[in-house]
Amino acid sequence: MRLSAIHRMDALRFGLTLVRHGETKYNKEGLLQGQAIDSCLSETGLQQAEAAGFYLRDVTFSHVFVSDMLRARQTAEKIMQQNRSCLGLRMVCDPLLKEKSFGIAEGGRVEDFKEMARAAGESFPDFTPPEGETQQQVKERVQKFMEKMVYQIGTEHWPDGGQNAASAAASPESSSAAGEADDGVRSIPIHALVVTHGAYMRVAVRYFVEEMFCSLPPSCNQQLMFSLSPNTGICRFTLSITKEGSRFIVLGMQCFFIHRTDHIKQ
Repeated sequence: MRLSAIHRMDALRFGLTLVRHGETKYNKEGLLQGQAIDSCLSETGLQQAEAAGFYLRDVTFSHVFVSDMLRARQTAEKIMQQNRSCLGLRMVCDPLLKEKSFGIAEGGRVEDFKEMARAAGESFPDFTPPEGETQQQVKERVQKFMEKMVYQIGTEHWPDGGQNAASAAASPESSSAAGEADDGVRSIPIHALVVTHGAYMRVAVRYFVEEMFCSLPPSCNQQLMFSLSPNTGICRFTLSITKEGSRFIVLGMQCFFIHRTDHIKQ
């Protein structure tokens, strides 16, 4: 998958909604989970996931991709239970969506992890503790997942012939979100729900902005874009893809909102 700046008429547009999992006991107590600790949702986390499902209940999804870790699967299950379009869908668990590995820091306090970063002279988000994953390694997982997802959606939904593809491409919506659950995907039947983790989402969003040249909403800045999404924070994007031979190429990407928590506030 590569990004093309060339405008193409034969394009297919689809939605992508990222959701961070609900709160766990480790989140509540300020402890790192990473990959080694496969914790379940707390009571608050289950309520957050249910609230996210209620908020997204009328949004149409065609695919559901989920980290294979328990906290993400529980969150996805709650969302799917309340969404009518998910009744016939299968949850696809993918290890490429796992949380970042924090190595020897997993199970310890987040504050201790920050102190380790300061002692090493590095920033907290980018620090790699011994036996942990680097930001580059997480980004490579993000890239592999995106390539796999784009190929699957392209293979399943690409119309026969360029003319049909052109007519099937939804017209881009304004990037000014109206505050509705279906912002950006109102007229798009192809829409992937992806439930994953906080550190992973931070790397993914940076990759979208810096390497896939994702356009930002007018009121958004990079500090917000690259911040840690709260539990069950929701991010919405659309992608336009075209087909070249047997490959699918991303033509453009647009963000409609980032880290939305309207469901929790309600």
